[in-house]
Amino acid sequence: MDQSHDIKKHVRTYIAVFIALLALTMVTVAVSYLHLEVHEAIVIALIVATVKGGLVASFFMHLISEKKAVYMALVLTAVFFAALMWLPLFAHSDPIMMNHVP
Repeated sequence: MDQSHDIKKHVRTYIAVFIALLALTMVTVAVSYLHLEVHEAIVIALIVATVKGGLVASFFMHLISEKKAVYMALVLTAVFFAALMWLPLFAHSDPIMMNHVP
């Protein structure tokens, strides 16, 4: 009896996450029909994609119930990813590099 209740609870959670993902997909499609500036559309799309990715990782990949070590590895990965994304901007603003780039 108790195990059946737990399964139903998990199924309800998965269905709710699935509905949220469908709604966010509809938001993405709706935003594509709006006449926004490119940078505004990209920001909105990235926000929606981040929320969707978080839902998938948290619930379907079961990261919401993982231990602290997994979260620390995830944070470290995000920090290195952000550093690698910012690296070209720093190289582009370097006056020495600007004179040597073809």
